[in-house]
Amino acid sequence: MWRYLAGGGAGLAAIGAGVVLWSMREAPSAALPPQPAATAGGEAEAALPDEVPEATAQTREARRFGRYDKDRDGTVTREEYLAARRKAFAKLDTNGDGRLSFDEWAVKAEAKFAAADSDHSGGMSPDEFATTAVKRKPSSRHGCPPERREDGGA
Repeated sequence: MWRYLAGGGAGLAAIGAGVVLWSMREAPSAALPPQPAATAGGEAEAALPDEVPEATAQTREARRFGRYDKDRDGTVTREEYLAARRKAFAKLDTNGDGRLSFDEWAVKAEAKFAAADSDHSGGMSPDEFATTAVKRKPSSRHGCPPERREDGGA
């Protein structure tokens, strides 16, 4: 019996949390910045906004759909959807037999191992292994996390 009471209490708590979160939602912001006020000459100022508005999820999805819809008929067919995968497969299938062997699939990993094993011992030391780390691109997010300065400040 106590299980039913505990389950009912947890359900009521979840509903209450949902109501609180729903009421705290922010109002959607405008997609475009407000129109600049007219100047004395009657022309609108050509000043740019302080921040560039980000693309909405809908515009990002529309661009992604456009990349897949090659014939621009408003429908992504199975062939259009799989075209990128076929191209990637063909690049890996070096002998063109339509089958992907393990050696064809692992060619990049084997080359990376051979390049990292500088003493050709068949194994990597910790220093050699460190050279195989993925080279990350610098983040395009400004100030997140803040860059460290030479003088020790943030």
